[in-house]
Amino acid sequence: MPPEKRIAELRTLIRYHDRKYYTEAEPEISDLDYDRLQHELKQLEAAHPELITPDSPSQRVGEEIVGELQQVKHRVPMLSIDNTYSLEELGNFFTRVYKTLSAEGQQQIEWVLELKIDGVAAAIVYEHGRLVRAVTRGNGQVGDDITHNIRTIGDIPLKLSGNPPELLEVRGEVYMTNSDLALLNLKRSERGQPLYANTRNVTAGTVRLLDPKQAAERRLRFFCHGVGYCEGLKSTNHIDFLNELQSYGLPATPHVHKFNNAQDVLQEIDQIQEQFHELDFEVDGLVLKVNQFAQRELLGSNSKSPRWVAAYKIEKYEAVTRLNEIRVQVGKTGTITPVAELEPVQLAGTTVSRASLHNAEEIERKDVRVGDWVVVEKAGKIIPHIVRVELHRRESKLPPYTFPTNCPECATLLEKDEGGVYIRCNNSACPAKLRQQLRYFAGRSAMDIDGLGEKIVDQLVDAGFVASYADLYRLQKEQLLTLDSFGDRKAEKLLAGIAASRQRGLARALAAISIRHVGTRVASLLARAFPTIETLQAATVEDLAAVDEIGEIIAESVYAYLHSETGEQVIDGLRAVGVQLELAEADRVVVEAAAGAGVLAGKSLVVTGTLTRYTRDEIQALIAQHGGRAASSISKSTDYLVAGERAGSKLEKAQQLGVQVLSEAQFEQLVAPK
Repeated sequence: MPPEKRIAELRTLIRYHDRKYYTEAEPEISDLDYDRLQHELKQLEAAHPELITPDSPSQRVGEEIVGELQQVKHRVPMLSIDNTYSLEELGNFFTRVYKTLSAEGQQQIEWVLELKIDGVAAAIVYEHGRLVRAVTRGNGQVGDDITHNIRTIGDIPLKLSGNPPELLEVRGEVYMTNSDLALLNLKRSERGQPLYANTRNVTAGTVRLLDPKQAAERRLRFFCHGVGYCEGLKSTNHIDFLNELQSYGLPATPHVHKFNNAQDVLQEIDQIQEQFHELDFEVDGLVLKVNQFAQRELLGSNSKSPRWVAAYKIEKYEAVTRLNEIRVQVGKTGTITPVAELEPVQLAGTTVSRASLHNAEEIERKDVRVGDWVVVEKAGKIIPHIVRVELHRRESKLPPYTFPTNCPECATLLEKDEGGVYIRCNNSACPAKLRQQLRYFAGRSAMDIDGLGEKIVDQLVDAGFVASYADLYRLQKEQLLTLDSFGDRKAEKLLAGIAASRQRGLARALAAISIRHVGTRVASLLARAFPTIETLQAATVEDLAAVDEIGEIIAESVYAYLHSETGEQVIDGLRAVGVQLELAEADRVVVEAAAGAGVLAGKSLVVTGTLTRYTRDEIQALIAQHGGRAASSISKSTDYLVAGERAGSKLEKAQQLGVQVLSEAQFEQLVAPK
């Protein structure tokens, strides 16, 4: 084969595998095979230097050290983003945008929610599909030319695929993964060099290195998230723009969500934050953008930042401590969750001694071992989690962690979800699983059994008095009196609470019995569509999926539970002890709320301060049960503020706006059955 033909073939192959590895995260060949392709290309080009081109994969690492960084003027200013740590201020941003666009006759606004990558901003320019320049943000008008280092980043193509615009400037974030930082610090420790504290610091220093070979050793990455000066761009909105970039082989920012209204954005923010632990790169917040480019033009910019984008930043705190033990917990659906037991360390003003490890795959991905020194992080409301292992401090003979194959409580062989990451104990009689199920069953959002708390559940299970939900209704006063701290009055109160729960109705019962994917909302929708347990059991998967908001996954889960041996035993047991399994008066508020007719239907409520009668999740579930919407920030559209102790700025703003303020007792009175 002529050398020019083989060189062209090798370049095409290498670009293809670069894209599969970096952009799509689906490598098709081993690192060794990839290195062989690179080696063959370099040998052929060395023998035929006249065939070397600037966009060849072999030219990623430059041969020469640059004398100094040159300054380059941005053709379109590279402005910063306004940011806030307050959901209330974020709500004000939405209000300003709506007001401006409404005045222009724009009533419909689409929002995009993205991760705020904690890295270094850069602009990369392609002309006729070839990388020609890369520049830092600098002061927004002028930045440093870092082309020589950007060319070393594997997921940035030197030549675009497809049919790109003649001139394309993409903007994004240069970053480093936590895994690569751990490996880099291990190498630097072995060489006696100073260590890097975090990924952003090492990234900021690396992009400005004069020697591109050093930059190449540090394995930086890049995500595109914005557009600069372009000629011939096809997209008219942000979502299409990200898809267009991917068609050219560029790595678009991941985990992007689109919403049709601001309320949905605010409701999703907490849930999205809970997924941060799955990422191998640092995120310090979320970015909100108007999707349509034409609406961005109408909104314009001020001297420092565009008016169509804002960042919601999250306070993050890190500390280094030793991992003493990994133990596992059994959840109410049998999920086995590993928990890191840490040497106590101060973090954000509190002492942290435990952190979630979430699942077995996370332990393996982060290579967490008992005895390791680890970086633990707390971000916003999220429970502490382990960011990375300090590999340079690892004792050489620490064995990898072996996830248990049997349930730690009942010794049943554990099973992994098909196509999922969770490992479960599927023994319906597992005592640990039973304890969690009973605690949930008795909770306020379920059967609301007064007096049945966590410690009493443990006592009842340990004593062998309760092995199922139905056993709660068979309890006798004489049994309770044999337990520690139980007297006549306490026993009678608990029995009265259990008896009262018999009449909660079908919706509450369905929410209480730990069917996967079924919470209060889904349970109320099912009870409304199938008002008796018999009609629900007779429904097919298709019948269930046809219910609004249910869908196939939930339908299959409900059907499988109701027709399983465990599910049939639970239903038969509850029916036998007189628990009402049909739509009842007690279901009224739940079912009316599902139909949009609850006492709080159409109302927006904000909860603030320290509550004494409810957890935050419980009161938000109660708001939803009565048809209301639990919002995060105060505005003129807020109907009620439920204020606990030490209520702060939200209470002041509610008073300024004339929003009605309720105590917990007043809230209970509002939603109490009339």
